[in-house]
Amino acid sequence: MGKPTGFLEIERRGPTPRPVPVRLRDWREVYQAQSDDAVQAQGARCMDCGIPFCMQGCPLGNRIPVFNDLVYRGRWDEAAEQLLDTNNFPEFTGRLCPAPCESACVLGISSDPVTIERLEYEVIEHAYARGLDVQRTSETSSGRRVAVVGSGPAGLAAAAQLRSAGHHVEVFERADAIGGLLRYGIPEFKLEKAVLDRRLEAMSAAGIVFHPSTPIGEDGTSLAQLRERFDAVVLAIGSTRPRLIPLPGADLTGVYPAMTYLEAANRAVRDGRASAIDASGRHVIILGGGDTGADCLGTAHRQGAASVTQIEI
Repeated sequence: MGKPTGFLEIERRGPTPRPVPVRLRDWREVYQAQSDDAVQAQGARCMDCGIPFCMQGCPLGNRIPVFNDLVYRGRWDEAAEQLLDTNNFPEFTGRLCPAPCESACVLGISSDPVTIERLEYEVIEHAYARGLDVQRTSETSSGRRVAVVGSGPAGLAAAAQLRSAGHHVEVFERADAIGGLLRYGIPEFKLEKAVLDRRLEAMSAAGIVFHPSTPIGEDGTSLAQLRERFDAVVLAIGSTRPRLIPLPGADLTGVYPAMTYLEAANRAVRDGRASAIDASGRHVIILGGGDTGADCLGTAHRQGAASVTQIEI
């Protein structure tokens, strides 16, 4: 523990969001960068609890007190090593995770919890900036070949983990680009696609092979054919069928499932054109107040909607 009294002396300070009128005019990420000094001060707030409940709150079991302390000491490379031991994609979780670790932080009982998610973000960004190897591989090959069907978060995580075990891995994706939900479901203002592309480049450099525009099943290569070519097949196909509301009018023109709307918007931003489902000048109602509803809200505002009403059911 680098600074035993840090949690008493230093207040929680997260990143500053860009002004609303500014960020609604583009699709860039919301939060501005923090200085190294500011981030290291936040690492000093960690109490290094005897029982680190933050680690129990983290589904990955990240060694949070360890990398918090290393950040405070400015030992960024070592912090990255600790983080990458348990987390394949800190640049995604550092932007998108609901941070149950912070809800579990003991400091949160009497004060504001440590900014764990942002510290994770800063650690991996430093790793990329310093040219560290962010994709784990094995020095020896297992001699086994594994196919992963689907390139969303689960498929990419499976591919990364399998490659680190020394297997030859190939990922098959029916869409025209790799990424699944990360590519077409999550808006640019939450995850700029350059961040995804940067990770895919690292995975490719580590020997993982990607096959976009390659459906598996009725419209393409059969599962039986894959099993003949590979020692194992991982199915990470996601959940792409919307849950529709059984109400009169649900099938009217202008009523869209959230992911249909978000995919159209993400493709439009990528291609620099108007979306096939454009909220510009329209009055929009969003049913649902969770993360996906919030993504639709931010997207509609950036498209220039006349009004947006969100209803939590």
